[in-house]
Amino acid sequence: MPRFSDGTPAHGTPRFSDGTPAHGTPRVRGGHPEQRETGGAWGELGAHGMTGAPGVAIPRQRQAPPGGSRQTGPASPRQEYLDAFGDQDVFAPRAPQGPADPYASVTDWQSVPQPRTDVDDDEPPTGEPTQQRGGKGRAFTGIAAAAVTTVLAIVVAGQVTDGRDDDSVRSQSATDQARDARDSASRSDGRPAPSSSPGVALTYEQKMGRRYALDAKLEGSGKFDAVKGIDKAPGTGQKFTYRVDVERGLGLDGELFAQAVQKTLNDDRSWAHNGARTFERIYSGKPDFVITLASPGTTAKWCAKSGLDTTVDNVSCDSASTERVMINAYRWAQGSKTYGDQIHAYRQMLINHEVGHRLGNHHVTCDKNGELAPVMQQQTKFLNHDGITCKANPWAYPGS
Repeated sequence: MPRFSDGTPAHGTPRFSDGTPAHGTPRVRGGHPEQRETGGAWGELGAHGMTGAPGVAIPRQRQAPPGGSRQTGPASPRQEYLDAFGDQDVFAPRAPQGPADPYASVTDWQSVPQPRTDVDDDEPPTGEPTQQRGGKGRAFTGIAAAAVTTVLAIVVAGQVTDGRDDDSVRSQSATDQARDARDSASRSDGRPAPSSSPGVALTYEQKMGRRYALDAKLEGSGKFDAVKGIDKAPGTGQKFTYRVDVERGLGLDGELFAQAVQKTLNDDRSWAHNGARTFERIYSGKPDFVITLASPGTTAKWCAKSGLDTTVDNVSCDSASTERVMINAYRWAQGSKTYGDQIHAYRQMLINHEVGHRLGNHHVTCDKNGELAPVMQQQTKFLNHDGITCKANPWAYPGS
């Protein structure tokens, strides 16, 4: 071993004659000066990165100072120092030397670190000191939290001020739907009328003023149901009895149809004019004729039995060779362009015209421009002919 001239071992380390370092002379790694670390999230570090009470040493990984490199070298057995020096704490904290504590800004906050929940209570620190956010990080976090709180407060305040929440929105939606249903019910635009509100009965006039949905090419079952009940003849003139049949599956109001037939035929402007005739609806027995509400397809079949073609313009007919006066359900439900929105008047014309054929009347037209069309004119097809413009008219005797 190299020695100085006085026999002292090199590097100023006194040794016994066998080369063993004298007691009280601490070793250092690699012959480099000792550097101590203080502070940090896990308490103060003793010499050589040791922590804990005197006499107990727990190895710690040394932290490199800012701007420098980590010291390296062979590790020294810490327990040998403790055995050699007994109770003397060679690793007691001393006045800090060298660069400033890189974690001083952390320990100056006087904050209490949050306990770790991912390790056991007896588990030692496992490496780098816990990094805490700096002052700027805290400031940004506080600003973000304040912004979020402000936005939430504005949203809540707006909901309270407007009196809106999910339930109220749903309620408003339900109210709007109900209002739309009422509005559509008041229109006569050819669409099916929605069902009336519970407890509110529509009048006869209201029902007759509405269009109802029905396919212009519908072919029904061809089976009929007679509308139950009777309507006595109101007058003393020549009495005609009739039954009302409605084809199954139309989805139309058969009772309304039967009521319309009775009211229309016995009106003084109709064929009952001046008490000459009266009409009575029966349910059983042999009637003089059966006025029938049927789909376009079924109407065409029954009219064809009497040599009549109703497929052109989708019209009705009196099937004279049978007992049936056929009313095309499509026309009853939807009306015609010639009558526009006057669907009630059109239905009266439809009944009077076809029953007029049963009573022996033939087609005629108006003779002068601007006068009322005769009820026996084919008003479903036209109101104008040969340069003459006629006015729509549902009655046989409109001046009454």
